[in-house]
Amino acid sequence: MHRLINKAAEAIRRADALLIGAGAGMGVDSGLPDFRGNQGFWRAYPPYAKLGLSFIEMANPDWFSRDPQLGWGFYGHRLGLYRTTVPHRGFQILRKWGERMRHGFFVFTSNVDGQFQRAGFPPDAIVEIHGAIDWLQCTAGCGIGIFECDPANPQPVDVDEQTMRAVGKLPCCPRCGATARPNILMFGDWDWDERRTGEQQQRLNRWLQEIRGANLAIVECGSGQTISTVRRFCEEVSRPDGTLIRINPREAEVPAGHIGIAAGALETLQAIDAIIS
Repeated sequence: MHRLINKAAEAIRRADALLIGAGAGMGVDSGLPDFRGNQGFWRAYPPYAKLGLSFIEMANPDWFSRDPQLGWGFYGHRLGLYRTTVPHRGFQILRKWGERMRHGFFVFTSNVDGQFQRAGFPPDAIVEIHGAIDWLQCTAGCGIGIFECDPANPQPVDVDEQTMRAVGKLPCCPRCGATARPNILMFGDWDWDERRTGEQQQRLNRWLQEIRGANLAIVECGSGQTISTVRRFCEEVSRPDGTLIRINPREAEVPAGHIGIAAGALETLQAIDAIIS
């Protein structure tokens, strides 16, 4: 482990640019729940165990037409949780590294929690590949596009935590009044409006073109194999000249020549930073 930490520190020291990849494991050290498997999901949300509903079944856009109170109970609780959670120190370490580099940094995350923005990362340097819970779209498709969910209110949806159902007024479209839904790519989701994410990806692609030939370090935190969008992208970007540093307590395997560290995000980032500093 000490050898791997030192190799990672040296790769970051040498780098001209930093790509940060982040999956669900990145938020665990901030106190966010780990939804790994049904048991992990049901430990975080016991009412769904009583209903026999899994994370995959709840993360489905059909609830916003069939039972919007149940749909918004799930996403409204998460929205309040994410908005009141303080990002752990590892976010600041990554931002510090990136700000020191000649070509700066970019974030590529499958998380919808907005933690990078709350940690002070510039919004135009983030790709939220599965969307973001702070942004909404109209379920009626009235053409309004994507709009922000009450940014001044840390808990814009009132949820009964005994039943996990939303109570009171639900988020709605400011143009037509129809129920709104999070601008998140859910399971079996054919109506997700991908324009915001598409614009983010275009900015990332331009940055990657601009830094072509630079010494790139890729630090990937907490991205597992079940939903492997971030892992695949980080491996792709690491070819041929980048160095991938994969931090994951369970699934740290990496292609030959790269660095896999089987530990949590915060402890590993702090250990690397201690050597760099």
